Amino acid sequence: MEMHIPSDGKLKIGTKQALKALNNNAAKALYIARDAEEHVTRQLVEIAADKDVEIIYVETMKQLGKACKIDVGAATAVIVK
Repeated sequence: MEMHIPSDGKLKIGTKQALKALNNNAAKALYIARDAEEHVTRQLVEIAADKDVEIIYVETMKQLGKACKIDVGAATAVIVK
């Protein structure tokens, strides 16, 4: 399944970037790969849930990386306001 990340917002790729955006209340949506390590994503899921940020799950890190237009897998990505 081909997925497309909406281009109406700014995209930040990676766990550190996602965490920063969530903590700064700048995140609109959080993308998480289902095959990412849980210890990597757990804190992001908790913060996103606390802040009512939409969480969108993607099947694989490879799919998320491709949707983000990078050549490697991505565990997480975030659309910022």
